[in-house]
Amino acid sequence: MKSQDLIIIIVIVIILIPAIKGMITHMKGEGSCCGGPKEKALRKKIAGKPLRKLIVHIEGMHCDNCKNRVERHLDDIDGVVAKVNLAKKQAEVSLYKDGVPDDLIKNTIEALDFQVTSMEEK
Repeated sequence: MKSQDLIIIIVIVIILIPAIKGMITHMKGEGSCCGGPKEKALRKKIAGKPLRKLIVHIEGMHCDNCKNRVERHLDDIDGVVAKVNLAKKQAEVSLYKDGVPDDLIKNTIEALDFQVTSMEEK
């Protein structure tokens, strides 16, 4: 084998390693939401009126997959229903239980690699 062939093989391997790592991350569903599997937001409903509503301003959402991901993770919190408006970069979060701390909402969103820029009562 010529040294030129060996160099070409090494270059190809160096290029392929990050591509294969990215593909594995993507297939496991651990990649960024825009590049990962489609997230489905199931419409969560809770009977009655919410005790309070928050408007949460969020940076970093780019697509419906981002929107659905934020909604699904917030809806996983007991007593919380979220609706994200991608164009306004905000979520309307309805709280149906006492004792749901604002920090829980913020930390849930930021754990998804989005940034909460502000929160306000509606």
